[in-house]
Order: sequence, then C-alpha cells, then structure tokens
Amino acid sequence: MKRALQIAAQLALYVPLMALIGYFSTEPRFSTLAPDEALVRLSFIHAAERKEPCRQRSPEELAKLAPNMRAALDCPRERAVLLVELEVDGQVALRREVPPSGVQRDGNATVYHRLPLPAGRHRIVARLRDRPGEGFNYEREATLELAPGAALLIDFSKGKGGFVFRS
Repeated sequence: MKRALQIAAQLALYVPLMALIGYFSTEPRFSTLAPDEALVRLSFIHAAERKEPCRQRSPEELAKLAPNMRAALDCPRERAVLLVELEVDGQVALRREVPPSGVQRDGNATVYHRLPLPAGRHRIVARLRDRPGEGFNYEREATLELAPGAALLIDFSKGKGGFVFRS
C-alpha cells in the first residue's frame, strides 16, 4: 500500500512537470528574423600569408647556430592582417580588419558576421586580402534569390579557390 502511494505521489508531481516542459519546448514561438527577412552569415577561419617573406641564411649565419637549429630558411612567424569586405547591392555592409590570433600573431584569424536582409534578389560580393599590400586577392560575386527565413552561409576555403556560397 505504501509503495502504491509513493508511485501516485511521483505521478502527481511528474505529470504536470512533463506537461510544462512539453509546452515550453514548442511555445512561445521565437525567431531571430522577421517573417520577411533572410539571413546572410559570413563565417570562416583562415591563416593569412606571412607578414614578411622568408630569407635564406648565409653559411656564416648557419655556422653560428647550434646543429639542431641550422634551418636554411629564416621565416618570421607573424602573419598579415586579414581584410574582409562584404558588399550587398552595391553598399558595403562589412569592412573589417581581423588580426591573427596567438601571442606571436601567427595563428588563424576568425571571422563571423551575421546580416539580416529583406527577402528577395540581392547582389552579394565577398572580398578578402590575406597578404601584405593593397588590393584584394580573393573575390566572389553572386546574384541570389533569398526566400523569407532562408539562411545563406558564406565560407572561405583556399583549397576550393576562395569564397563558397551555400544555402
């Protein structure tokens, strides 16, 4: 009898709790976008080229070094700052300089930008400079139809030739 009362008490507590959890798992509805908007996300991690080129060490310099340190090339670790630009319908929506990570400034640079846009047709241009100097060395342009609630991801892959647009 005592065991039956324990089970009944547990059910009396658990059933309303499960109903409450079930309700809040579906309601109230939440969306980060308005019903007539689409989302463009620019997100990638990339290591830029070295800030300074490697130089060849002379035989005299090599002789001064310990045997385990005698690398023919002296390459500074620091990498260039990434310059990222995102243009939407002829207007620059994002222009950011992203420094490399790490104490020695020799790591990857991380870029994440979220841009809600009105649904419809948009001309999107993504540009990247990952080397010292002027101008962009990667650029991709596309005219896309973005449906309401759709999300466009702009990724960067050097192995795939630059920017990749994915719906």
